Amino acid sequence: MAKKIAIFGATSEIGGEIARLLAPGNHLVLAGRRTTDLADELYRLGATKVDSFFFDATDVDSHANLIAEIEATGPLDVALAMFGVLGDQELAERDSSEVYRVLHTDFTAQAVLLTELSQVMKSRGRGVLVAYSSIAGARVRRPNYVYGSAKAGLDGFCQGMQDALQGTGVRLVIVRPGFVIGRMTRGMDPAPLSTTPDVVAEATVRAINDESAESVWIPRSLKLLAAAMQVVPRWLWRRAPR
Repeated sequence: MAKKIAIFGATSEIGGEIARLLAPGNHLVLAGRRTTDLADELYRLGATKVDSFFFDATDVDSHANLIAEIEATGPLDVALAMFGVLGDQELAERDSSEVYRVLHTDFTAQAVLLTELSQVMKSRGRGVLVAYSSIAGARVRRPNYVYGSAKAGLDGFCQGMQDALQGTGVRLVIVRPGFVIGRMTRGMDPAPLSTTPDVVAEATVRAINDESAESVWIPRSLKLLAAAMQVVPRWLWRRAPR
């Protein structure tokens, strides 16, 4: 059965990969700040319809109206929140506006969008939401504590939302990738257990199609690393390299 799938942050590398994988036989909604030529490609891949909407994630007051506009052509079956910024840690330590930018984009805006989407999906008793956490939120590190704290907050928020959604017919999937090699991390040395946008996209699509999936670690071995991180002594943890 054809589905209507919205990707909020469709111009991201992972968003584009997911759109390509989900295109065949489905109605895709691309929401982002920049226009994209992805629509033509998605039609070639078999999408039944492709809609594009301007979306500024940081303008949280606009989220509800945008969702209503998207749903005017039919209810959403799947929605993915894929936007975010890595931020500049060194700048954030001397400029509070950078702290605000990262926390507002990576936590507040995500939480607001997921809340608005969950409300419309709960009203009809079905739907799948996808949110992106990170290994950076498993235990916040000195070298990227602003970004890490945003992801830690988002992860906790999403776990609570998963519990609140029990019995509503709406499912929230939390995706937790490691270091993703791509535009966002260009110029940075890859961390252990790094991954790539196509691998994250494939794992995400599998989780969307698996009705029992609630969380995904990419790669799977990252879950063991996250557990091990919790027992590292604080005095040693604070020496984590930049």
